[in-house]
Amino acid sequence: MGTLPQLLEQDIRSLDRELKELLQRSEAATAMVIDKGGFLITSAGEAQDFDLTSIAALASGAYMATQTIANMVQEPNFNSVYHQGEKFNLLVLAIDEHCLLTVIFPAAVGVGAVKYFALPASARIANQLAIAQKRDPGGGLDLSVLNMADTASMFRKKS
Repeated sequence: MGTLPQLLEQDIRSLDRELKELLQRSEAATAMVIDKGGFLITSAGEAQDFDLTSIAALASGAYMATQTIANMVQEPNFNSVYHQGEKFNLLVLAIDEHCLLTVIFPAAVGVGAVKYFALPASARIANQLAIAQKRDPGGGLDLSVLNMADTASMFRKKS
């Protein structure tokens, strides 16, 4: 069984709507849904300003490192990671056991405001992913085994 359910066009549209609403409410620049392996699933916002593929991989790595720290201090998990910069900040939240919500926002916007809107958006995204999983409980994808040099077996054009 894969870690990511098979997502149909309607699922991606739903995720994109949630991300766009999050951006409007929070004044963030970019929001992404990524899997914990670091693969970008979908994004909204100012994608041209950032290398989202690399950010997704690095944000996932930062989140997983934080989980290791949580275990070392006898916490079952830390559900978010926050990075503060001079121009932009980054917030990574757990959506479910397989996916993360990553939000890039201007430093002038408070992390509390972003988190206030990101938490319910994360819950709605988790709900959509659960709906997708229920359509094919034994199916899905494990992106960690994807051969980036030959993706033909994973991605096919709709007929």
